[in-house]
Amino acid sequence: MPPMRRKGDLPEKVCAQCGRPFAWRKKWARVWDEVRYCSDRCRAEAKAGRGRTVGASAETRPTTAQQG
Repeated sequence: MPPMRRKGDLPEKVCAQCGRPFAWRKKWARVWDEVRYCSDRCRAEAKAGRGRTVGASAETRPTTAQQG
């Protein structure tokens, strides 16, 4: 049996949608080069919001004057 690997020793990528780092998973072993998103949620949001950039723009963020 091969020695155990620590999570810190595994390769990481940055999610194309949320920008957070995520580590390699065994279920991604065959397709690691194609993995772009950290979760199903990020993949769905990217699909739904094509053309949007990471994070909210200044127009969509509420300001203190708008919060009322």
